[in-house]
Amino acid sequence: THWKHGGIVGVLGYGSGIIGRYSDLPDEFPGLEHFHTMRVNQPSGWYYTASALRELCDIWDKHGSGVLNVHGATGDMVFLGTRTEELEPCFEALTAKGWNIGGSGSAMRSPSCCLGQSRCEWSCYDTMEACYQLTQEFQFDLHRPSFPYKYKLKFSGCPNDCVAAIARSDMSMIGVWKDDIRIDQAAVAAYAAGELKARGGGANVDKLDIKADVTDLCPTFCMSYDGKKLTIDNKNYNHCMHCINLMPRPCA
Repeated sequence: THWKHGGIVGVLGYGSGIIGRYSDLPDEFPGLEHFHTMRVNQPSGWYYTASALRELCDIWDKHGSGVLNVHGATGDMVFLGTRTEELEPCFEALTAKGWNIGGSGSAMRSPSCCLGQSRCEWSCYDTMEACYQLTQEFQFDLHRPSFPYKYKLKFSGCPNDCVAAIARSDMSMIGVWKDDIRIDQAAVAAYAAGELKARGGGANVDKLDIKADVTDLCPTFCMSYDGKKLTIDNKNYNHCMHCINLMPRPCA
């Protein structure tokens, strides 16, 4: 690419949250001579009010390109493209409205989470509260890099891992249940008969084949179905969520 790293650019008192970028073709593209990126720490679960989004957009229209990445893989809202002299005024405008910048470089990165119990029936713990509390706890480490390498925390409420904690973090906090899975055999029969639809009607099948679609695809083969009864060897059940996703009514 024709980007060169910006070196040390940032805001007073912080060592991260700004990614410096300069073009090595400033004469050909004067509008892109400086194109620094700012990361804004997101609220837990990525919940924004319309007024909050307008507020952020107004700040970035004034101090930067107006181009946003909603959301970066780290979780932060990413402000793409501003000049060095606009970094401090933009930061001051953000903090005046109660926002803060996120992490970058060899620091604790902004923790992120799925929406958890606020909307999802599968969540086994309050991901948003955990994410918020640890974000507050690690403020110093977020903004003043002191690690040999970046470090990411992600919180998923269940093994579906909608926030990709396993793939995209160094410490994954994933909710699981302690007790044995419970089976409603009448509901199993209703799925087998086509009376209940797989994935709550979200699967592209008219009638669920419990053996082919559920038990044969169990990663630990802990489930069996004889045409009438579904059984589970709970000692070998690994909380993968496959059976629960397909048949939310009988498996809980």
